[in-house]
Amino acid sequence: MQLYYREFGQGEPVVILHGLLGFSDNWQTLAKALAQTHRVITPDLRNHGRSPHATTHNYPEMAQDLTALLDHLSLDAATLVGHSMGGKVAMQLALNQPDRVARLVVVDIAPGAAPGHHEIVFQALLSLDIRHLHTREEADRHLAQYLPEPAVRQFLLKNLTRDPDGTFTWKMNLPVLWQHYRDILAPVDGRPFNGPALFVRGSLSNYISDADFPLIRDLFPRARIETVAGAGHWVHADKPQELLALLQDFLA
Repeated sequence: MQLYYREFGQGEPVVILHGLLGFSDNWQTLAKALAQTHRVITPDLRNHGRSPHATTHNYPEMAQDLTALLDHLSLDAATLVGHSMGGKVAMQLALNQPDRVARLVVVDIAPGAAPGHHEIVFQALLSLDIRHLHTREEADRHLAQYLPEPAVRQFLLKNLTRDPDGTFTWKMNLPVLWQHYRDILAPVDGRPFNGPALFVRGSLSNYISDADFPLIRDLFPRARIETVAGAGHWVHADKPQELLALLQDFLA
């Protein structure tokens, strides 16, 4: 599978992997900041954004997608930065093919089974009849019945695109993502990755708890774990400067 990607800057390669229901644009601000000193690639993962849709969605296959992207870019190895689902894709590749990963950064996700927080999100999105949708405002009003946070709705509605004939479609493969939601929550596994690793969690998030530390260190013996105060699960949106500082320090 050939993933769609954006590219910024020059230097040592850094690949940034978005989370569930996101796409490459979500990380554009941080990507451009890192591009002052690095070559930054931000792909859309399968079933998201402009990348191809598939009938399956699991971490071994997504790690293969990422390997194919590195091959396409003629990169023997790269630093991987992954948020949430993207973090698990990065971990899976590091555990399966450690020679392709120079450094690993995982943002707010543990290698074990993830908590399921997206059921209400999928319910809201699947109940929206986009075939008869006329405006984004109409879609926002519908989602507000399920999701009171405007920022969450704005994030989700970035996936809504209007076709040349005026009708709306989703960028992501919504039915397949819901069908394989349990695969998205599944743990990753493999041989320990002995390269440099940084795990970043938000202090207001429960995606990485103290109880996850032993498993993180079993699979990633050189892991450094940092907590960003005042950040929730979307650390890059809540505290972009603090996360950027951690990334720049780790990459240096």
